[in-house]
Amino acid sequence: MIRSPKSRRKAIAITALCTTVLAGACAGGDPTAEARSSSPKPAAVQAISAADKAEGAKAHPQLVAEFGGAMTGPQASYVESVGKAIAVQSGLGNARSDFTVTLLNSPVNNAFAIPGGYIYVTRQLVALMNNEAEMAGVLGHEVGHVAARHAARRQKTATRNSVIGLLGTVLAGAVLGDSALGQLGQKLFSQGSRLLTLSYSRSQETQADNLGIDYLRKAAYDPRAMGSVLQSLANQNALEARLMGSTNRVPEWASTHPDPASRVRAALAQAGAGAGGRINRDVFLAGIKGLTYGDDPQQGVVDGAKFTHPGLKLAFQAPGGYYMINGTRAVAINGQTGKAQFTGAAYNGDLDAYVRAAFAGLTPQGQQAIVPDSIKRTTVNGIPAAYAGVRVQTNGGVVDLVVFAYEFARDQAYHFVGIAQAGQAAVFDPMFASMRRISPSEAAAVRARKLDVVTVRNGDTVQSLAARMAYSDAPLDRFLVLNGLTASSKLVAGQQVKIITY
Repeated sequence: MIRSPKSRRKAIAITALCTTVLAGACAGGDPTAEARSSSPKPAAVQAISAADKAEGAKAHPQLVAEFGGAMTGPQASYVESVGKAIAVQSGLGNARSDFTVTLLNSPVNNAFAIPGGYIYVTRQLVALMNNEAEMAGVLGHEVGHVAARHAARRQKTATRNSVIGLLGTVLAGAVLGDSALGQLGQKLFSQGSRLLTLSYSRSQETQADNLGIDYLRKAAYDPRAMGSVLQSLANQNALEARLMGSTNRVPEWASTHPDPASRVRAALAQAGAGAGGRINRDVFLAGIKGLTYGDDPQQGVVDGAKFTHPGLKLAFQAPGGYYMINGTRAVAINGQTGKAQFTGAAYNGDLDAYVRAAFAGLTPQGQQAIVPDSIKRTTVNGIPAAYAGVRVQTNGGVVDLVVFAYEFARDQAYHFVGIAQAGQAAVFDPMFASMRRISPSEAAAVRARKLDVVTVRNGDTVQSLAARMAYSDAPLDRFLVLNGLTASSKLVAGQQVKIITY
């Protein structure tokens, strides 16, 4: 969710639904918008333009902040070295120095690029990979977007295509759909998010895949790695959908084509059945060992239906049947009958004014302000609180909006915003009532999960190693997807595999 007051940023804005890469926002793009061939073509050697560098440099700090900050240390240096090496294969002059490769402290599977040679990949996506060739393929895909100047080409056909914008609106539409719930939910979940990653046409995505494969081949990597990492992403998407009990999820890096399976097949076909090359598995595993996996405690931790933030000393429970998505600075709570977010804003000691401001922030530009009829006061587990509800008529029907705010200090407040079909907002009541302060000892007990690499011993099986995973739900499925294995996979003594521990 958000960083503790001791961290760099205290302001809270909703980015909880931003679990997609730059490419993911384009799933609904026009496949015919880009008339050029999707196959890689040799490009004249040229440097990244000064204009593109300036545009990227301006957006880079905000983008890094929105996605949890830039990681440092040996893992980040390793990712950077692979990214710069694969960028050289693009043929762009000064690629090694002109490209900026950033490992982001984000618990979602993301990779994206912006003009000027800025390439990003999240620690969660790196952890899902199984060798250096796969990482080089993903980074090469993003280098391909830069080398092919896809951003500039899309600008000719898009009514608005800039680095800064409203990513939340795009993604909330994918999650919430076109219903009344979805239409107003798009406004709700886009509040505070001012980050629009560039959307590409499907043909540009295919071209970037193929360019990445071409770069792999030039660098003597196994070009089939693009297909295998896409398969891992498809498997991870399916696992997350199953764990959440829904297929209505935020699009991810592997889902920019009509279906992930077709993208895997296309990548493998482009690589060629008889392809080969280095994958550097052991080097890769050594290079990423120790990465934080899942939520960073500084941003709060989702554990099943419970959210705990050790820095802010608070915890709450999601309603039964709902699942949570923890973003860099907010939490989204999603279910079949409604959606909610937990976030915060500036607070001056007036809780009623805080609630009214939360409603005002949901009002679409140019439309009549959403104003609650009355604001009620209460206490929740000893915490001063205020709440109000409003019934709103939308184009698709009637929905109920509710804001429930808590005063944690005279200058610190947080709140839920919930949206549900008319008459169903009471589903959030148990969650509102569950908000509580946590003790210092409870805060200290919150631990980060880490990626570890272990060597298979005689007698080890996928089942015995999966039992060591730091998860109580679906540990075997998580272990298999993490390592690109199946339940029938046979492990060999001396083989290295990934597990998640505390």
